Amino acid sequence: MIDVTNLKSPGWQRVVIELTAGAPDDKAFFERLMRILAQVSAARRASLYVPQRAEGDEVEPREVATWPDGIEGSPEVAEAAASTPEFTAEVKNAARQAFTSGAARAFAIDKSSGPYYDSAGPQGYILAVPLVIATAPVPGSTTSTTVQVPAVVTMVIEPRSKEAVRSTLAMGEVLAGYIHSHYAKQQLRRTQTSSYALDLATRLIAAVNTAPNFKGALLQLSNDLARQLPADRVAIGWVRNDTVRVEAISDTEHFDRRMQMVQKIQAAMDECLDQEQPVLFPQPSGEGPNGDVLLSQSIVHSHRELAAGDAQLKVCSLPLRIDDEIIGIVTVEVGGDGKIELSTIELLQSALDLVSPVMRIRRSDDRILPARAWDSTVKAAGWFVGPKQTVWKCVAILLMIAAFFVTFYTKTYEVGAEAVLQPRERRIVSTPFDGVIATIRDGLEPGLVVREGDVLVTLDTSELVLSKADMLGRMLQAEAEEAAALKERDSAAAEKAHRQWEQAEAQLRYYDDRIKRSTITAPISGTIITGDLKNRLNSTLKLGDPLLEIAETSDFIAVAQVHDADIWLVKKAFEDGTKNGTPVTGTIVAKSQPSAPFDVIVEKIIPLSTPKEGKNTFEVRMRIVDPAAWFSPGMEGLANIDTQEHSLLWIGTRKVIDSVRLWWW
Repeated sequence: MIDVTNLKSPGWQRVVIELTAGAPDDKAFFERLMRILAQVSAARRASLYVPQRAEGDEVEPREVATWPDGIEGSPEVAEAAASTPEFTAEVKNAARQAFTSGAARAFAIDKSSGPYYDSAGPQGYILAVPLVIATAPVPGSTTSTTVQVPAVVTMVIEPRSKEAVRSTLAMGEVLAGYIHSHYAKQQLRRTQTSSYALDLATRLIAAVNTAPNFKGALLQLSNDLARQLPADRVAIGWVRNDTVRVEAISDTEHFDRRMQMVQKIQAAMDECLDQEQPVLFPQPSGEGPNGDVLLSQSIVHSHRELAAGDAQLKVCSLPLRIDDEIIGIVTVEVGGDGKIELSTIELLQSALDLVSPVMRIRRSDDRILPARAWDSTVKAAGWFVGPKQTVWKCVAILLMIAAFFVTFYTKTYEVGAEAVLQPRERRIVSTPFDGVIATIRDGLEPGLVVREGDVLVTLDTSELVLSKADMLGRMLQAEAEEAAALKERDSAAAEKAHRQWEQAEAQLRYYDDRIKRSTITAPISGTIITGDLKNRLNSTLKLGDPLLEIAETSDFIAVAQVHDADIWLVKKAFEDGTKNGTPVTGTIVAKSQPSAPFDVIVEKIIPLSTPKEGKNTFEVRMRIVDPAAWFSPGMEGLANIDTQEHSLLWIGTRKVIDSVRLWWW
């Protein structure tokens, strides 16, 4: 046995107190345990190793701390510590074996010797004590107890007897068992923190749910946080497009965002959002039991500006997080003698992490229906393409689908052109000879429906009747003269009289024809579309003057003016259709009623271009399959003529490519 009362180490009561005292984290406890083990075992040098996985399951030790941290103490200690670096490889190998076996080991510092019980090396020993954690199985599960080695402490000691080495190693194992007390305290602390955070979150959520809308929920949350902490002021900002906007301030129902105080709060929130972690001002120390490395290294320029007006003001900003996304920022201001402890920040952050999903739901429910539908669609799409960059992924997929669709999907290309409705058959009624209108049919004006042969207009025939009577008298006179000449056997006189009779007869037929033609009738059955004679009674007419225009309105054709850049497509389709016996079809809609399309069949293409409005057009005549009763001559419309099958990509880029070709040419 070793007389530990002469060792240069603290008393056992102090050792137990140090090992059972709370530690802020595992690293601090491991360093404390290493120092105590080194002092109790009177080691020249101690090292703390943590596992670093190499290839496969092999553990590679990594040194994270040493004792002493500097060469302090007596010259003998300094000389002894300075002599240990040559054993670095041996120490590391001892730590590796302790990680692998999970048991404490002792090795003699002698290259020709093995473990301590084989021979005692004159240069000392290396003790490797693993810090073992045994995890009990969950009740009811089939898993067994698992053993973990989070760290190994190695110690280089002076040469001593085997029994002394065994006792020192056993004492190290006993002290290393205090790691279970540390982990139990850590687990208890986490459980208490979770319980406190859950209790605080429950109260906050209950208060938030009583608010009628999202704005009220934010105000209720800020007021409750200010009362629970307690704090002088609590402000909540909501993140929109990577920018924070102050939405609620405790005990303040209305505020102006142009106020300097509000702008400083928003700048502090932006500072917290940029760093994606809690920010505390004044900053805590980075070392010690009350230190925090992350908080000590955070940027606090805007928080310092916010607290510049009060030397005792403490400011803390915490993010409202959902997984890796920050949806809001909470800024807490505590003045006077109040403090913001690190434990308070941890507790508040845990509670806010539970409240954040509820606040997002309240924000979603407070929006208009299209915005909520959009978010639901994006969320549903995230199941297929992943939760990150969902919109851009969906856009890329839709663009790919659209590219394949427009490239390989074909449809009939339709050539568009302006068209005019015209009756297939129409007649112009004109004056047969110079004359005067004697009678006009009642209601003779555009829109009157007439039948073929109906009397429309009669001309004055009084002069023609008198001339006809005169011709009859001349015929009788010539007939009498011819008979007298034949009686006297004067052949020359008889011939002359006969000729006069023939002339009178011809003149009589002329007058009869004029009298007959003086009655103007409808040449076809149809509707009068032009001409209004109701006020022209007894007016004089000249030969060829147009009187009326009659059209057959039961059969219409559409005359389309096709641009010369598209006529070749129509011609090719028309020629192919003529060869195959399939007519070229299309549709037409009247501008007066564009909701009713009508089928058309191309009948003829006039091979003569006509300049119209600065461009050349070709006339294409089409028969309307089933014309409507409301069709009128001269109605304008738009016609689409079916040509050939082409891809959507060709249809969309044809005119652009043709324009580029003309420009390049």
